[in-house]
Amino acid sequence: MSEDSVEKYGLNPAETMILEDYRDKLPVFEKMRDFVCDLLKKKVAENNIYVTAVEARIKAEASLAEKLERKNGKYKSLTDLTDILGARVIAFYNDDVDKIAALVESLFEIDWRNSVDKRKMHELDSFGYNSLHFICTIPKALFEDPEYPELNEIRFEIQMRTALQHVWATLDHDTGYKSGFEIPREYLRNLNRLAGMLELVDEQFCKIRTDINNYRYHVQSLVHSGRFDEVALNGDSFTNYLKLRPFDKLNQRIAAINQAEIHESSMMPFLKALKFLRFETLADVDKLIKEDSDDAYHLAAFQLANTDLDIINSSLGVISLLVVYILKKGGGVAGIRTILDDLYGESSGHEAWANRLYKNALKLSFMNR
Repeated sequence: MSEDSVEKYGLNPAETMILEDYRDKLPVFEKMRDFVCDLLKKKVAENNIYVTAVEARIKAEASLAEKLERKNGKYKSLTDLTDILGARVIAFYNDDVDKIAALVESLFEIDWRNSVDKRKMHELDSFGYNSLHFICTIPKALFEDPEYPELNEIRFEIQMRTALQHVWATLDHDTGYKSGFEIPREYLRNLNRLAGMLELVDEQFCKIRTDINNYRYHVQSLVHSGRFDEVALNGDSFTNYLKLRPFDKLNQRIAAINQAEIHESSMMPFLKALKFLRFETLADVDKLIKEDSDDAYHLAAFQLANTDLDIINSSLGVISLLVVYILKKGGGVAGIRTILDDLYGESSGHEAWANRLYKNALKLSFMNR
């Protein structure tokens, strides 16, 4: 036993023995910390759970000494303390906290008697610290080291919470627990109001994500069932529509003119052009393809007639469709130039390109009706 410990921290002999045991077992805690932290990071990543932090720490000696003194004889040995090693996983959503909890439960042995879900401890009219705390041990089947047999016996804590719950925990700790005095009622009321706001925001973020995911599944279902008139044209719906490869038939007809190969490129840039032309639903896009594909094919054929191109870009069919649509709406060269600028950025060369497209289109029957 070290006299320095007693003098430095003012602990009684029993508390000093706990502190000395802590010093002796630091290598065990360090090995546990590294293993637990690395394993949690690995498993969270494998399960595609997006988190803001996975961290682990060993309680500092001074902090342990302060706790022993403050609890005044509560702890009889080092094994009574479950937070010497503490790990923390901070997620963005409440339902991800539950997923992480299920992961932790599958990995470690849980001391359910001493674990606590503080998210469920508030009364109807109270708000405050929310977090899920599991008291764990490492099973030998998961990891053991003959050099450190205590590794599978020492309990440690894993805290799981959302980012907003973590913000509250930090504020609450700094303004309350660490201050050492009773908080005046008016300040406490403001803290409780803030806690309620953060709790509500947490719930709403989770609900919004769920609603968005449900919307995406609904859009996928509508697109795959061909109910295009029920689907607004946006990034999600257009992405799902493109999975049906709606422009392939036109592109294959165009490629057959010169027996060319088709170089695939992203169709997503055309979403902006379609929105610019006031297409509102996927039904509008589908109607464009059904009604104007023949004219778009003939326009592309005139462009390729005097070339020996053996590779065409998959965007050729869509551009031809848009040009036909613009001309049928009376847009002329200016309309074609506008859409080319919108697609590729403004360029003086687009004027000549638009004129060539217009001249080729003049050979088509719809321009002479």
